[in-house]
Amino acid sequence: MGVIEEGARKSGVLWLSLDRPRLAWHVWHDGAIYLVAGGAEQDLPRLAEAERVRVTLRSKDNGARLVSFEASVEVVDQAASPEVVAVLAKERLNAPDAAGLTERWATGSTV
Repeated sequence: MGVIEEGARKSGVLWLSLDRPRLAWHVWHDGAIYLVAGGAEQDLPRLAEAERVRVTLRSKDNGARLVSFEASVEVVDQAASPEVVAVLAKERLNAPDAAGLTERWATGSTV
């Protein structure tokens, strides 16, 4: 297991360099990092339009920077990737509308 996979599996948050460094919750699934943005979810301006973004993973143990790397950005077709949406929904803590979460994402958020 590489340092990126290890860091992404152990911590549910990461930092993205966008208009400013932004903290985001994410899920490691099938060799990739997935997250939800927009709508009532985390505000990650212009992420969906970006081709690449700088990602920083920190150690869950002490908060120190574990690794930083450039990553390509791809928008997921939520209807074509229900397994990704299901994994994200399972890990979404404190959702105010857990029963309608995936429908809300389909209409107002980007994966």
